[in-house]
Amino acid sequence: MDPDLPKAWEGRLFQNPLMKFIFLCSQPFIYTLRPLLSLPMPMTNWEIAQWVFQLSVDVLIWYLIGWKALMYLLLSTFMGASFHPLAAHFVAEHYEWTKGYETYSYYGPLNMLTYNVGYHNEHHDFPRIPGSRLPALKKMAPEFYDNLPSHKSWLAVMWRFIFDPAINPFARTVRDTLTKGKRDSAGKPLTD
Repeated sequence: MDPDLPKAWEGRLFQNPLMKFIFLCSQPFIYTLRPLLSLPMPMTNWEIAQWVFQLSVDVLIWYLIGWKALMYLLLSTFMGASFHPLAAHFVAEHYEWTKGYETYSYYGPLNMLTYNVGYHNEHHDFPRIPGSRLPALKKMAPEFYDNLPSHKSWLAVMWRFIFDPAINPFARTVRDTLTKGKRDSAGKPLTD
């Protein structure tokens, strides 16, 4: 039921280094389209208003500045959310990099550019604390966070995702609460 989890065909397709590189480059499309296709929901009035507003702004940009400005915005979004160090958090946070751990934090300097999105364990424990305060939370409770596995480099995360055969789209923890079990490396349900 979690639209963030890959479909079986995705897990089978993105297994070798070349295909996993393509997976990282395709993240803007995958993360946008997967929920729309796997768990479609009726559009609300606010979403319709957002689409109308966004398309109106796009037309205004095109009219006032030109198509190159729209292409710049589109390509910037695509590049920033695909094979880019700041987009590595998409795979760094919830893939099972160490057996038995389902969520990971990153404590490197790129947090200054991403509103501390790397403090992901802390965010899951206290989702209402603003990102600006998550480093202080970690400092106040070292006994809870200092011994958990974490990432030191988002570039290293991308490198390992591509070249480690044990890490693929199915290297995720799936809880038994809404599903009937966990998936194996081929995406098939395991029986308990």
